[in-house]
Amino acid sequence: MAVIKKFRIKSFKKINSVIEFTNVSLAYGNRLILDNINFKINEGQIFGMLGPNGVGKSTIFNLITGLINPKSGTIKINGEDVTQYPIYLRSKKFKVGYVPQHGGFFNELSLHDNLKAISEIVIENKNSRNDKINYLISKFELDNLKDIKAKFLSGGQKKKLVIALSLLSDPKVLLLDECFAALDVLTIKMLQETIVNLQQENTITICICDHQARDLLACVDVAMILNNGKVIAQDTPSELVNNINAKNAYFGESFSFK
Repeated sequence: MAVIKKFRIKSFKKINSVIEFTNVSLAYGNRLILDNINFKINEGQIFGMLGPNGVGKSTIFNLITGLINPKSGTIKINGEDVTQYPIYLRSKKFKVGYVPQHGGFFNELSLHDNLKAISEIVIENKNSRNDKINYLISKFELDNLKDIKAKFLSGGQKKKLVIALSLLSDPKVLLLDECFAALDVLTIKMLQETIVNLQQENTITICICDHQARDLLACVDVAMILNNGKVIAQDTPSELVNNINAKNAYFGESFSFK
């Protein structure tokens, strides 16, 4: 598969950290999931997280959204400590959007009515709702599907719908959990292009976690490898795949994403 991303952001005119984890640890009972981890996601980046099953990738998303709180350490969004902030405040004040791996829509509602239902929650101005819905339907080329019940959409169409739903609130940060899972090759390429276009056109900071390493590395600026509760390596895709720690912990010797 060709590399989707034609450029990768390595530096910024003004580096602003949007998400910052400092000495964050989390345990479930006696099982340590995250062990004193530190990382930053900069404004405008597409940031990727890779690692074996159960390493804590989805847990990090839950910590960012406020679904769970860390055992220790601090989490900052736009420089503000949000470690004890509830979910709704992180979503409303800092405009954090979330695209779950499964679900995220109403099965029995049409694609259009899904968008309408969520727009009534997140868009106060009634006159703006239809404009936003029509814009998103057009943006994701869903015009011929708007009257189809969500449960009858294909996997790729459902993923487009859930991303469109997340964009109704104009998020500044978008979290995509296992977004390439169980999708065919052409749908994955479409989704990669969608993600890159969101960065370029909407200036959204995007964070992706997935097991599909090649698919993730094809569209991110920076990625990190998690293993045994630690951040093993973090770099641009081309540098990361050659990192000895990343090879030993995750990629192996023969991995190539080009």
